[in-house]
Amino acid sequence: MDALRISLQVLLVLTSGLLIPLVLLHKGKGGGLSDMFGGGVSSSIGSSGVAERNLNRLTVIIAVVWAVVIVLLGLIQRVSN
Repeated sequence: MDALRISLQVLLVLTSGLLIPLVLLHKGKGGGLSDMFGGGVSSSIGSSGVAERNLNRLTVIIAVVWAVVIVLLGLIQRVSN
């Protein structure tokens, strides 16, 4: 059980580390803090629809894995006590 817990904790750290830059790479939708710092005036010349869609998919997949790992770690903690 310890090997499973350690591997899930390593996976949690990896997915957490990946999730942060993936969320930060998303384009601002406006109306929030991005407008306050000049993000609302940026043009959409450099953005690609396919790249944005793939970034969304990858972010959702990593977020789902992250959530499943947290639930599994909680279940392991409950069973071991």
